[in-house]
Amino acid sequence: MIAIRGLRVAYSDNEVLKGIDLNVDRGQFVALLGASGCGKTTLLRTISGFTQAKAGSIDVQGRDVLAEPPERRDMAMVFQSYALWSHMNVMQNIGYGLKLRRVPREQIKVRVLALLEMLDLQGFENRPVAELSGGQRQRVALGRALAVEPKILLLDEPLSNLDARIRLQMRHEIRSIQKRLNLTAILVTHDREEAMVMADRVVVLDQGRVAQVGTPEEVFQRPASPYVASFMGAENIVDCDALRDGDSVALSVPNASQARVRGVHMAGDAEGPVQVHFRSERATLSLEGTPTADALKLPGRITQSSYLGGGYRCTVHTDSGQFFIDHPTSLSSGSAVTVCIPADALHVYARETNRTALAPA
Repeated sequence: MIAIRGLRVAYSDNEVLKGIDLNVDRGQFVALLGASGCGKTTLLRTISGFTQAKAGSIDVQGRDVLAEPPERRDMAMVFQSYALWSHMNVMQNIGYGLKLRRVPREQIKVRVLALLEMLDLQGFENRPVAELSGGQRQRVALGRALAVEPKILLLDEPLSNLDARIRLQMRHEIRSIQKRLNLTAILVTHDREEAMVMADRVVVLDQGRVAQVGTPEEVFQRPASPYVASFMGAENIVDCDALRDGDSVALSVPNASQARVRGVHMAGDAEGPVQVHFRSERATLSLEGTPTADALKLPGRITQSSYLGGGYRCTVHTDSGQFFIDHPTSLSSGSAVTVCIPADALHVYARETNRTALAPA
């Protein structure tokens, strides 16, 4: 449906997109995910035609649309701010795009009423948008985009202004509508959970380049780089030494002689200094000696314990660094513990020396 090749975008001397290659299939829901400043909104606006490209191509069904204005690209966008007309009621806002296309008034009414039913806004057609809740305004903005029957739906962080409960509800509603209408959709978000819940494929961007493309399961379970691992929640990092052992890797921690584990899988053939990432929920804390399970074991002490609802997030200080570990019960500060990370929970990469691997969650 969409083929992007060598796409570059610059603002003055600052190149924001540095050669993006991406395919989006018909009827697919793709999420663009990444930290602030990675280029995801710029990519969406360039696809829509609101931002001009420096180089590259954007083909929609085999037609290069890079030089065409937004109204000729068969796309509709839902903006983060909703961009509703405050002096119009719900029906006028949803039907505005149809009015610009000179669709007869009766046809506009029929189309808008059908959308109101789909969006669970029956009876709101004459309501001023200023009197609507945030969730209702989001539905109106979505209805306005769907009214023109676009081939491609673009969503620029459409849920960021909603409270947590409404945001969870709208995730599933938007996904359900996209499936029902078989729309091709591209979502921009910085929320990894939102991307995984809504999308068929996740595209992680890093400093204007594609860091990884895959299903939510692939990106979450097999992150391709330290940046992707950190952004997808594996924010605990320990520096280790790796030794290739057949098809797997044996790890040791330089300043913790007893911390060793075998059977770790690592992409590539790198040995020597490595950077190991793991998630707080995949590690456990042992209070009574060192367990015998095949795990990387790091002795340390509790420095803080915070209740998250259903469990506690413990801060553990070790000679190898400070880690955040989830635990079912509260542990008092100063308690001696052993952090145990199973071999299959470790993401191993050649150690980076020229950039920071951590990304904001």
